Amino acid sequence: MSLKGPQEAKRALRALLRGSRRVGDERALVDALLALPVPPDLVLAGIWPLPGEPSLVSAWDALHGRGHRIVLPETTPPGTALLFRCWTPETVLRPGRFGTLHPDGPVQPPDLVFVPLLAWDRRLSRLGYGGGYYDRTLAARPDAVAVGIGFASQEVAAVPVGPYDVPLDAVLTERGPVTAEGQSFADLVSGRHRRTQRP
Repeated sequence: MSLKGPQEAKRALRALLRGSRRVGDERALVDALLALPVPPDLVLAGIWPLPGEPSLVSAWDALHGRGHRIVLPETTPPGTALLFRCWTPETVLRPGRFGTLHPDGPVQPPDLVFVPLLAWDRRLSRLGYGGGYYDRTLAARPDAVAVGIGFASQEVAAVPVGPYDVPLDAVLTERGPVTAEGQSFADLVSGRHRRTQRP
């Protein structure tokens, strides 16, 4: 399939999903995140919410309190990968591109990246917002575990996939983690499973 095919399909799906924003239980999503068996030595890349996205700030706060190192993304110029800056509950946030906020802290590469999404499927494909930031970021860090985060209602039968789309390692919803068949989330974050690029 040509690049034009999936790109057009993605635009149509984005327009459909943005017109009918899917929602879920935000508190249950936070609880599911905090229940993940994440080793304490991993650097976790969180997400600061944009309007209409679930707020997971209480989860980052709680994970920081448990001793995890938390970083948040800085939206860089178009065509580049994201930077991740260290965050604590006391960190000052600076305005960034496209209405985003990022910490005023040092740059720290993450070991596990929580990835926002508009839609996901059981192949662990993800539909993002169209900027390609996370695909470039994950392609540049194939050793990082990529976990899409959203609601069960955002699942679709099949996300259109292009040649530069990077698959996720797992998806987390308010119902818990979804991984590839035969994999557990604990094994995934322990390093026994790694993301593979599609041919």
